[in-house]
Amino acid sequence: MTGPVQKIPHEVAAVLDAYPDPAIILGLDYRILASNTEYQRTYGDSTPIRGRSCYEVSHGIKVPCEKAGESCPMMDVLQSMEPRRVLHVHHTPRGNEHVDVEARPVFNENGEICYLLEIMRKTRVSSATPSDHGLVGNSPGFIRMLELAKRVADSNASVLLLGGSGTGKELVAKAIHDESRRHNKAFVPVDCSSLTDTLFESELFGHEKGAFTGATNLKIGLVEAAERGTLFLDEIGDVPLTLQVKLLRLLESASYRRVGNIEVRSADFRLICATHRNLSKMVKDGDFREDLYYRISPFPIEIPALRERRDDIPLLIDSLLQRLSHRPATPKIDADALDCLMHYEYPGNIRELRNIVERALLLADGECITCNELPNDLLKSVSEQFKTPPRQSDEIIPLKEMEQHYLLSADNRHKGDRKSLSKKLGISESTLYRKLKDLYDAR
Repeated sequence: MTGPVQKIPHEVAAVLDAYPDPAIILGLDYRILASNTEYQRTYGDSTPIRGRSCYEVSHGIKVPCEKAGESCPMMDVLQSMEPRRVLHVHHTPRGNEHVDVEARPVFNENGEICYLLEIMRKTRVSSATPSDHGLVGNSPGFIRMLELAKRVADSNASVLLLGGSGTGKELVAKAIHDESRRHNKAFVPVDCSSLTDTLFESELFGHEKGAFTGATNLKIGLVEAAERGTLFLDEIGDVPLTLQVKLLRLLESASYRRVGNIEVRSADFRLICATHRNLSKMVKDGDFREDLYYRISPFPIEIPALRERRDDIPLLIDSLLQRLSHRPATPKIDADALDCLMHYEYPGNIRELRNIVERALLLADGECITCNELPNDLLKSVSEQFKTPPRQSDEIIPLKEMEQHYLLSADNRHKGDRKSLSKKLGISESTLYRKLKDLYDAR
């Protein structure tokens, strides 16, 4: 960018150091007019920050976010005239990081936006690079899910996580807890599919000594264990109708009684539920109580299947190798094996990928995992994707169908990430992601 850098009042710039997180003042031309000490520490290098564009410093790119496939908080603020928040992947000297960006308009005496204040808060529960713990991912579907999780974390709203088996719903629930004001209290997971009529009240509410045959000691229930923390009810759709009313009573009254005791105890916990079932259909079919459904689902979050976030597979593999390998040097995966893993459908999602990587680690004698260490069923499934016979050259087909065949072929043959593929195709990354998602979901 050329031309003089807009000047701002000294007292405005001085306000930035009141923020403990990285913060900047931006001109409407994307140039940084002032930054606080924390921003300089986080993003600074040998080049002065003032006068450089925000997307160059925090993203390492040469065009604004909206032209690189990401939502731009500045554009949203200019259109709405109101504060906006968005989750971005920022480039720092330490590598890529997930950052919650809050943008606020600053008005002049005429009520016009003269510049913007941006505050950047790094998430503590996810990683944009290989990590030995927590959530890992960079794909658009993952970022959207993480943004919703960050949004709801600091509230006390109940959350319903929706996704297939093995998508990592418990990890997302734990991340919401860790980002909440209850993070220093217990996170208590409950497998609802294992709760029977006879065990339900005892497990959830606890029981007194001698309350029934076999109750030889006082038992603290899971609700009490989650006091002032988070209660995570996994597979809530598996709770029988006979027990749903007891759960509803707990949520509506915020109270319970231990089995064998008449004392009413207050319950203070944050509720997160998860299921792979279609609860709205279960309500229509009479298999799930409508009143309970509305109690647990004020804030639903869809957890994407692994096939919907293929760009994250190399990152997930590197993270799993770090977590599962006990060798002095973490093994690598060769290009052919990675190509196979990129094109597998993963009916078992991330849990299945973990099993595949763990098995490969046990079978690999050297420091590199090859196709020889991958399951035969996986190799067969991937090879069958490329056995579709080509159409006759004189056959006329709809343009939409031709585009779908070409996109599938391009995705299979391209060795880079979706961002570089979208550039080669001349479309935005978000458009490519949407088209491929529709294509893979329809298969």
